[in-house]
Amino acid sequence: MIEAPLYEDIAGGPQGGVAHWLTTADDVRIRVATWHAPNPKGTVLVFPGRTEYIEKHGRTAKAFVERGFTCIAVDWRGQGIADRVHPDPAVGHVEKFTDYQHDVAAVMDHVAALDLPKPYFLVGHSMGGAIGLRAVMDGLDVNACGFSSPMWGVNAAPHVRAYGWIISWLAKTFGFTHRYAPLQQELTYVLRDPFEGNTLTTDEASWNRLGDMVRKYPALALGGASMGFLYTTLRELRTLASRPSPDMDCLTFMGTEEAIVDPERVKSRMAKWPRGTLNIIEGAQHEMLMDTDKLRDQLIDGYTAVFEANLTK
Repeated sequence: MIEAPLYEDIAGGPQGGVAHWLTTADDVRIRVATWHAPNPKGTVLVFPGRTEYIEKHGRTAKAFVERGFTCIAVDWRGQGIADRVHPDPAVGHVEKFTDYQHDVAAVMDHVAALDLPKPYFLVGHSMGGAIGLRAVMDGLDVNACGFSSPMWGVNAAPHVRAYGWIISWLAKTFGFTHRYAPLQQELTYVLRDPFEGNTLTTDEASWNRLGDMVRKYPALALGGASMGFLYTTLRELRTLASRPSPDMDCLTFMGTEEAIVDPERVKSRMAKWPRGTLNIIEGAQHEMLMDTDKLRDQLIDGYTAVFEANLTK
């Protein structure tokens, strides 16, 4: 078990966190971090979104540890300081969206090796919501799950979505999947745009914190997505939409000002989730866990209530 860097000076996580390198079944190196709670009730698995990294969820981990849960978070392949799978490290890319399930398997093997306290619970944000949904559909060992602005669809007009299918299919067919998708850029969003008019958070301090993180540790930054990422993501979202929800309690949060993922896909999924609840937060944007303390605590308290109700199966 090889220790990896954990940038605690920017994470704001609980004391005693430790990170490790993991190697997946398909030989990709990813990074995980663990924060232990005293007398833990269980373990929360945090599945971050696209462009995210472990340190971004340090305050989320601290909130769960304060509520009695050990917490583990991951740098997915292609982002954070995990192996980048594109020749240009600024391009967000994955060969197949289901490759992320190799990362999930490596995380769960690590959880077992560390003997982290059961039961396990999942919190998936944005792209991590899509990865997490497939994982729980495929039998991930968690007693309940929670999602924040899950990417179960892309927020785009129908004609734009159709264009995305066409252009990404052409890229796949003619071998230019490694190029940036339309409107995607090299510079990461939080360094490119000002706080005013941003689509992530209503809290300027949180926005500035996100920019400061990648200014101090540029290796954490990730730019726009590739054509290949777009194509395999659209395929995965179509597949997920065709499958039923798992039989477990689920709490999902989404803001009324959501502009990244498709709100209708989230509403449709949660309306048909037999033991699911959708909580829509007035005025909130995409990054509710990266907003005011009050808003973040509202989510964490909600997840905690569901998880504490599912400490035994």
